[in-house]
Amino acid sequence: MVIKAQEFRSLDKNRAEALRRLQALVDSAAHVPKARRPTRPTRGSVTRRLEGKARRGAVKAGRGRVE
Repeated sequence: MVIKAQEFRSLDKNRAEALRRLQALVDSAAHVPKARRPTRPTRGSVTRRLEGKARRGAVKAGRGRVE
C-alpha cells in the first residue's frame, strides 16, 4: 500500500501526515459496525396508521359524480 503525502514542504511533516492517514485507515478498517436488531411498530402507531388510511379512503370514496 502506498500513501503519498506532499502537502507540506518538510519531509518530516509529510511523513507524519502519511502516518496519521495510515493510522486513520487502519482504525476505520478495524471498526466493526453494531448489529442492527429488527424492531416491530407499536400497537398505537399501527392503529394510527390504519385510522389515517381509513380516513383518507373515505375522503376518496366521497369524491365522484353527483346524481
